[in-house]
Amino acid sequence: MKVQPIEAHEQNPVQMDGASGAKMRMLIGPAEQAKNFHMRHFSVEPGGYTPHHQHDYEHEIVVLKGSGVAKSEQGDREFSAGDIIWVPANEMHQFQNTGGDALEFICLIPAPMDCSK
Repeated sequence: MKVQPIEAHEQNPVQMDGASGAKMRMLIGPAEQAKNFHMRHFSVEPGGYTPHHQHDYEHEIVVLKGSGVAKSEQGDREFSAGDIIWVPANEMHQFQNTGGDALEFICLIPAPMDCSK
């Protein structure tokens, strides 16, 4: 079992092309030998955004702090703290911080996979 604060995990800038002001922490993943899911924490500064991209796996997201816009093939959807977001596999998507404070969310993805996305 692992019990640690979010802040105890190293935070790194999102390195994918098209990202600005986005950082990620791997909370549970390869280091824990997690076989089913990886849990990541993202922080996006005001005006920042994740890359506009797609991949062959879904994600489940819970928004912890802040507000923003989720961009997808179905259009833009506003969200705020306490909301959940489901992104199906292969759907183009991007998260933009439209608020004045940091946007923070937890994102679950299937494992194993490339954890840089």
